[in-house]
Amino acid sequence: MRIVVAEDQTLLREGLARLFTAAGHEVVAKAADADDLRSRVGAHRPDLVVVDVRMPPTFTDEGLQAAAWIRDSHPGIGVLVLSQHVETAGAIDLVSAGGFGYLLKDRVLDVDDFIAAAERVAAGGSALDPQVVASLVERPEDDGLAELTEREREVLALLAEGLTNRAIAERLFLTERTVESHVRSVLSKLDLPEREGEHRRVLAVLAYLRAQRQH
Repeated sequence: MRIVVAEDQTLLREGLARLFTAAGHEVVAKAADADDLRSRVGAHRPDLVVVDVRMPPTFTDEGLQAAAWIRDSHPGIGVLVLSQHVETAGAIDLVSAGGFGYLLKDRVLDVDDFIAAAERVAAGGSALDPQVVASLVERPEDDGLAELTEREREVLALLAEGLTNRAIAERLFLTERTVESHVRSVLSKLDLPEREGEHRRVLAVLAYLRAQRQH
């Protein structure tokens, strides 16, 4: 996997680069601001861009603007956005597009999960921070979610994070067949169609959660 890392804080930028290199990936460029990021993405055409939400000069949404530019100009490049705080609306809208990830910076400390999320995004999948998922799933007033069992809510949350059946099975110490059964039940109770391909299924779940958030 070829990666461009965009982060204004030198220590975090270099730390991220070392994590990816240690995992066997190639960091082809590093950027300290959004304009530099655009230039390096155009020059290197990486598989993945890891970008901070807030970058110079205003430290507001330069990273998100750059992510949107990458999506429009280079739709085949995965984008993993890192944020210091949970910003639910922007996060789920980005991730719902596919080939996008949104994680809190604290997730970097869990190296294996972070690298797995980055690889998933680079492959066209999605990754949504568990804290964002929790804020969406924990809605007892929603009729569809209220019908789910505790285990099904766990499966739904992991689906929304972008995990595959195999990854969910490993996380919950279940067999893949059991997970498949739970997934079918979740989709049925939420009145979501079963779709071919795990990523399309994730997008269906995210679309449902986004719609509920807007009610």
